[in-house]
Amino acid sequence: MTDLFAYKILTKDQYDQLKADGAFKGAPVDLADGYIHMSTREQAAETAARHFAGQDHLVMLMVDLAPFGDALKWEESRGGALFPHLYGELPLSAVAGKVILRLDEQGRHLFPAGF
Repeated sequence: MTDLFAYKILTKDQYDQLKADGAFKGAPVDLADGYIHMSTREQAAETAARHFAGQDHLVMLMVDLAPFGDALKWEESRGGALFPHLYGELPLSAVAGKVILRLDEQGRHLFPAGF
């Protein structure tokens, strides 16, 4: 894969912990699976809808994939699509940007224009 960035959705508490620790070890599902689940730009909205339905004030991180080398693997997941999986911690230094995902009146996550 040639994607330069992936996206990781965190709760506000998880984001606060990332800022405090300088690295994210993973959400419960990540810890159970042995890697940090991330999404491509095209996959992020479906990930939010499936795994974070009804949760407001989420933090979506834009993660620079360049530093990860062999720790990043593209593996089949939902519907056979390839997803970026990080086998290791996600350092705060790899976060290139973030947006707060709010809910609209129908309870859907609002993504930035052009996303």
